[in-house]
Amino acid sequence: MKIDAVELRVLKMRLLKPFRTSFGVQQDRYPLLVRLDIDGHSHWGECVAGEGPWYSYETVETAWQILKGYLLPGVIGRDLANVDELETLFAPVRGHHMAKASIEMAFTGALAEHARKPLAQYLGGVRDRVETGVSIGIQATVDELLDSIGSHLAEGYRRIKVKIEPGWDVMAIGAIREKYPEITLMADANSAYSLDDAAHLAQLDRFGLLMLEQPLAAGDLVDHAALQRQLRTPICLDESIESARDARQALQLGACRVINIKPGRVGGFAESRRIHDIAGNAGVPVWCGGMLETGIGRACNVALATLPNFRLPGDISASGRYWAEDIVEPPFVLQRGGTIPVPTRWGIGVRVKVDLVERLTVRRETVR
Repeated sequence: MKIDAVELRVLKMRLLKPFRTSFGVQQDRYPLLVRLDIDGHSHWGECVAGEGPWYSYETVETAWQILKGYLLPGVIGRDLANVDELETLFAPVRGHHMAKASIEMAFTGALAEHARKPLAQYLGGVRDRVETGVSIGIQATVDELLDSIGSHLAEGYRRIKVKIEPGWDVMAIGAIREKYPEITLMADANSAYSLDDAAHLAQLDRFGLLMLEQPLAAGDLVDHAALQRQLRTPICLDESIESARDARQALQLGACRVINIKPGRVGGFAESRRIHDIAGNAGVPVWCGGMLETGIGRACNVALATLPNFRLPGDISASGRYWAEDIVEPPFVLQRGGTIPVPTRWGIGVRVKVDLVERLTVRRETVR
């Protein structure tokens, strides 16, 4: 299978509501899309890098430059039989997993379509629907937080994740538990704390959280292991897990009891499956997080979350959670039991609304 050309596009899309984490507030999203031209057919992928280097050192701009200058020149025009060959060509470029993932996932979708299989089936998935939760950003007041949770519970979401930071943690979680004592609840700190905060974070143990996600610095496995020994609440690692090696070392150290796998963060589906298998062999559950993706990235997340060790609800919200209109059809819709159905069409399973993509595009370039 030969990639004849790759089109890069940046869109400008406005979130329905501002989304606040410990990194800051986001209102507009600038998704970086890739379109592979293979035998006259288009195959889409999405880079999950953010606009600034807060969640990761990768940004939309760095991904664009790495793709154009280093990754694409090595793959365009080559006959590639499988993803292993693609990964081999990418190997000389250190890091930049998000840039690599955009091509790897689009290429995997092309392979699935060529095999006349839905992406989930091609990856080895075992479900026809995936359980989903919702991620709620830091709110201006506790009342607004509680109202937002109530709205999402009414929509049918099965797990609530709330963002926390110093000054918005124990008090906020306590208020949630007082009003909603039975819901499945977790907290995500996005690296906002240090090991010196261990005694403070231990106060969260009394709230019966499903997990505490990424409390300490990205990449820090040693301090996470020390913190986990002081908490009853399971720690989930997100930013700290960029590869199967990271996952193996984290579990060996006891740095976490849950892993969040985002295919767009770790380099694509192949590395995601390696992490999935390492965790599964260790008896550690995984789940699929979100990065404010469009429907292209969401389709990839849904497919991955059908693998057997994805045993916890992910952040794979419906399209309408973030966008007035998604760029794919059909859009992803929350259904009975707080689940998202898995697409059954060949390839990634959704059709890109090219006319809408054209209207939203603010930058484009084709590499041949």
